[in-house]
Amino acid sequence: MGNYDDLKQIARDMRVNIIDMVSRAGSGHPGGSLSACEILAALYFKEMNIDPKNPHWEDRDRFVLSKGHGAPVLYAALAERGYFPKEEMNNLRKIDSMLQGHPDMKGTPGVDMSTGSLGQGLSAANGMALAGKLDDKDYRVYALIGDGESQEGIIWESAMLAAHYNLDNITVFLDYNGLQIDGSNEDVMDIEPIDEKFKAFGWNVIGIDGHSFDEIFGAIEKAKDTKGRPTMIIARTVKGKGVSYMEDQFGWHGKAPSEEETEKALEELGGGIVG
Repeated sequence: MGNYDDLKQIARDMRVNIIDMVSRAGSGHPGGSLSACEILAALYFKEMNIDPKNPHWEDRDRFVLSKGHGAPVLYAALAERGYFPKEEMNNLRKIDSMLQGHPDMKGTPGVDMSTGSLGQGLSAANGMALAGKLDDKDYRVYALIGDGESQEGIIWESAMLAAHYNLDNITVFLDYNGLQIDGSNEDVMDIEPIDEKFKAFGWNVIGIDGHSFDEIFGAIEKAKDTKGRPTMIIARTVKGKGVSYMEDQFGWHGKAPSEEETEKALEELGGGIVG
């Protein structure tokens, strides 16, 4: 078992800032942002070869947040990593702010792809991975998709393409928290058996606890060792992770907490605002 106290603290700080951002904005998507903090902390603070001072560095690893409504978790990671001042998080969803409701690659340093229309981010990530192959580059591409997002047909077109072109330089995390805006996945549109489906499409599939750094990094290493196939890491997570009244509640998919609820969340997370 690794000692990931530093990454655990970063994930905690990210959660604090997600709650603060969405609360200040009065709108946004806290549930599916809170569920992905460990995954993005692992990628941005240990795994990815990136340079916050040179966000357009040609040989950097890429990350695409395909479930673009989860923008607060990406902004929290980028701010903590030094891509822009933490004070910018106070301006989430404000007109002319660099932090819009969905990621904007033209307005936000560190955002590799504008996303929001569900499913399309994976296609863009495939394009980056294919370009890396054609250009004989060593960079890797990471993407995060949602479980509800996996109901989109374009996800499966993308799955076919990645396997067809042997894109072993792309690793995709499926944030499997089991809930979407209207309820549970199984009630809205069941995606199971999701592991067997991606295997049938030619992917290397790994299942993990999406809140365990040991399992996250173990899966990443297996992905890098896999040749000739893309890798799908199915990360079982908790929607609203870290905030008791949000956990496993689909109603917090896209709703801002009140002032009282914000105070309770921050108290549970163990401290005040980090940004």
